[in-house]
Amino acid sequence: MLLTGKKILITGVANDWSMAWAIAKMAAEQGAEIAIPYGAPVLEKRVRPLAESIGAKFVMECNVQDDAQMDALFAEIKKEWGTIDGVLHAIAYSGRNELTGRYADTSRENFKNTMDISAFSMVDMTRRAAALMPNGGSIVTLTYYGGEKSIPNYNVMGVAKAALESSVKYLAADLGAGGIRVNAISAGPIKTLAASGVGGFSDILKINEMMTPLRRNMTLEDVAGAAVYLFSNLSSGVTGEIHHVDCGYSSTGMMPNDLKDALLKVIND
Repeated sequence: MLLTGKKILITGVANDWSMAWAIAKMAAEQGAEIAIPYGAPVLEKRVRPLAESIGAKFVMECNVQDDAQMDALFAEIKKEWGTIDGVLHAIAYSGRNELTGRYADTSRENFKNTMDISAFSMVDMTRRAAALMPNGGSIVTLTYYGGEKSIPNYNVMGVAKAALESSVKYLAADLGAGGIRVNAISAGPIKTLAASGVGGFSDILKINEMMTPLRRNMTLEDVAGAAVYLFSNLSSGVTGEIHHVDCGYSSTGMMPNDLKDALLKVIND
């Protein structure tokens, strides 16, 4: 029970196969009290039953682009809990039509909206949460390798993830003196509602599985376990990190020999 007595805000739950839900469920199993807001009214019918199944509190709407709703959420947390020990930021969005083709064709409007929702919301949420962490705490966000290297069709979302990862380091520096740790989990590809919007995603999954040292794609349980570790006291000396949970994909520089040989055979034939 690594999280007994800890109060954790989990954002980004959309359905029962989202990474945020896997993290919320495992954190509750490890003893944490959980709060789960939902980002839009259309999500309530899916999120509320999940939240209630683990006894989560503060099941209320919170659009991160609405300051009044953000104020209301953190006011409710302060009223009911007083303080908070952890926050999961699992929020990202970009126009589906701009997650195919060229990054060079990104529109100004979608660039600004993507950065606001996917990167600035982390800064805004962290600032609010830090005010409720007088004894320290742990803030965790979710990112992807497309913030480090170019990934076909990931486009402006990759640029937003790069900004998010840089924000992790700056926030860690800002808040470390108060015992607040800020880290990111760079999760490998997995079929979620958000990921399905990226063009060619099924091909990314197939290629990723063949190229990882573990020869498999990561699971929801893999990323949930990493999040529980980062929320727990076991990671008390860890901050400003981008922790890869991708079956080793990010550690490789070239495809493995068996895959390379098969590809060269096709090319040569």
